[in-house]
Amino acid sequence: MHDVRTLTVRTPLTGTLPGFPWDTLAAAKATANAHPDGIADLSVGTPVDPVAPAIRTALASVADVPGYPTTAGTPALQEAAVAALARRFGIGVGPGAPRLGMVPAIGTKEMIASLPSHLGLGAQDTVVIPELAYPTYEVGTLLAGARPVRADGTAQLGPAPVTMLFLNSPANPSGKILGVDHLRKVVDWARQRGTIVVSDECYLGLAWDAEAVSILDERVHDGDVTGLIAVHSLSKTSSLASYRAGFAAGDPALLGELLEVRKHAGLMLPLPVQAAMVAALTDDAHEVEQRERYRRRRAVLRPAVQRAGFRVDDSEGGLYLWATRDEPCRETVDRLAALGILVAPGDFYGPRGGRHVRIALTASDDAVAAAAERLAAAA
Repeated sequence: MHDVRTLTVRTPLTGTLPGFPWDTLAAAKATANAHPDGIADLSVGTPVDPVAPAIRTALASVADVPGYPTTAGTPALQEAAVAALARRFGIGVGPGAPRLGMVPAIGTKEMIASLPSHLGLGAQDTVVIPELAYPTYEVGTLLAGARPVRADGTAQLGPAPVTMLFLNSPANPSGKILGVDHLRKVVDWARQRGTIVVSDECYLGLAWDAEAVSILDERVHDGDVTGLIAVHSLSKTSSLASYRAGFAAGDPALLGELLEVRKHAGLMLPLPVQAAMVAALTDDAHEVEQRERYRRRRAVLRPAVQRAGFRVDDSEGGLYLWATRDEPCRETVDRLAALGILVAPGDFYGPRGGRHVRIALTASDDAVAAAAERLAAAA
């Protein structure tokens, strides 16, 4: 007979986290899949377009290197990331521009989920997340044992201390863009309290109806990046979601601290992916081409959604339409699933999303055209 031993009593982390939201879409997905002409899946932000040849070539160019990569990234990657921020977004230009730290990420979801823990937050800390928010801000806060608070304005927070504040512009799911004045107010407020500001800028290169501004723009911080971290992804603008390629830039002291923790944890971006990132960050032509693909799809889908009786709110940037029929979002999801169109319910992103759905532009031209035709037929 084997000895029967009882594991030490513990509290699994899973018990502290919300349910995985996408699991709740199974029934609607089955309905959409059953449509005679197939599903038009507009529920997720997964890129569908091919990776540019130069990026694939760069990936393969170091496939025979056997040694460990560095957590900090190659000098070429460090330089390419900082140069791309300057060239594409005007960050860090000018003679008095502050030096930026940079740390590669194994996809920015990993970076966002681990930031509160890796910067030492715990049960004594409060983290502010947007009222409509990508779920990983809350998950990363809970993984650290800290307390998440939803707020879109600093006036809502009162005098209580806040250790970290997440921003997202252009936002997922709403596509809302925060202007220079708003960002300046947040930074000024944070400096008065010693709060770290983490700006998720994965969609910064996909602004449509307004200028999207980085937290690292000098108009926002007046030459001082202390306490500021911007998170950037190549998943959308370079179609590199499968590569898990991103980085954080900003306050050199904070990013130096983050780098030391990540070195201990073995969070190293594979060398072939680092080489691919260098190619993606130094070639603007493929990014412009990808942006144009999304612009065309948006031009097809937005009027079709509006003609079908939806109101599209915000949606100034990013890869989604934030749409409503002024009904519970799950009713809208089911209504569209019957047409073979799958979208994400707004309640995935917080209580304020309960009457909206998120409609993604990250589908093929054919799928977007099919969705537009089905909406027109049902209008």
